[in-house]
Amino acid sequence: MKKGQVDIVTMGCSKNLVDSELLKKQLEANGFACVHDAPRPQGEIVVVNTCGFIADAKEESINTILELAQAKDEGKIKRLYVMGCLSQRYKSDLEREIPQVDRYFGKFDYMNLLRELGKEEIATCIGKRSITTPSHYAYLKISEGCDRHCAYCAIPVITGRHKSRPKAEILAEVRDLVAMGVKELQVIAQELTYYGLDLDGRHGIADLIREIAEIDGVEWIRLHYAYPMQFPTDLLDVMRENPKVCRYLDIALQHISDPVLKRMRRHVTKAETMQLIEQIRAAVPGIHLRTTLMVGFPGETERDFEQLLEFVRWARFELMGAFAYSEEEDTYSGIHYEDDVPPEVKEQRLSRLMALQQDISAEMQAEKIGQTFKVIIDRKEGNYYVGRSEFSSPEVDPEVLIPASENRLRRGHFYNVRITDSDEFDLYGVVE
Repeated sequence: MKKGQVDIVTMGCSKNLVDSELLKKQLEANGFACVHDAPRPQGEIVVVNTCGFIADAKEESINTILELAQAKDEGKIKRLYVMGCLSQRYKSDLEREIPQVDRYFGKFDYMNLLRELGKEEIATCIGKRSITTPSHYAYLKISEGCDRHCAYCAIPVITGRHKSRPKAEILAEVRDLVAMGVKELQVIAQELTYYGLDLDGRHGIADLIREIAEIDGVEWIRLHYAYPMQFPTDLLDVMRENPKVCRYLDIALQHISDPVLKRMRRHVTKAETMQLIEQIRAAVPGIHLRTTLMVGFPGETERDFEQLLEFVRWARFELMGAFAYSEEEDTYSGIHYEDDVPPEVKEQRLSRLMALQQDISAEMQAEKIGQTFKVIIDRKEGNYYVGRSEFSSPEVDPEVLIPASENRLRRGHFYNVRITDSDEFDLYGVVE
């Protein structure tokens, strides 16, 4: 046990990671030594930032808390705190079931942990972060919450209504990040295309991205978590016209069958979805689309699923993830629908869908052989430098592997890389 050290363990999404980084900055300003996501926490204080989105994420968070509670019982940890989405939603249950935790904080009151430790927020550090990612990229959270109320989603229950951050505050944070050496920004929100509607009644995402791109030192901007309904098409103009904005868009579509979309309360149709994809690809040539799809939603028939497969064949998404529906309490579907698709059917459909996407991904990766891309280097791993093109987000997307024996490359620097080989996941190349 290391006295004066705080270990922060972050579960779930990159939005949680930003919260951990804000807390880490304040703890360090108050004299604590902080370690993030250590394989084995050794600090006398451990903070777990939890995820409560779906069943698997909740289970992972609970298991982590239980492991650390046992470590506390064994005297390996002096104090244990929990924050984030899971404790926001299930605080009283957790207090009863895992009393070894010294205190539970929610999604928005976690800075009270400082007072629990006898400290106060340092005014000059409010809104500033101690980033845990490689120094050349960072996540930029532009809003909290969501107003969409999809039938299956617990996010509005946990985080409340959509709340955009003021533009001036976001731009000031970007300048701070650039001063720290950040070159690449992953712009994140539960629903980034809604940005600004709660501020002045207008979609403000295009103007925000345009102004971020004007800041000296920003080299790449990548957009995550868009929504297909009422998509602000002026954002496409910014993506096409500004080379700093990566030709990459993460837009979760969930399904394509009209009956399923209606039951999901997505407020968009199959025809509108396909028209939007065509519009995006026409407006931003070469764009890579990442999407997330769901199988096994209540009432999904084999015909609905076959439509989904046909849609994936048509759309040929460069990047795609998928998951099986799990019933979440307090959601519309959890209250009003019966979870009537058997688990084995869900898993079979998920396997078929991902097998199809794997074939598509392999074909699209092979098409890149012979092309040259601008690549940023993230790390060295074994005999390779590992980097990404503008078409890949950190940790979740295919990477570019470059033999370390041929060049000495610097992390966080850009190189022109010619692709020489591929598989269904990664690309291989040489520096030109």
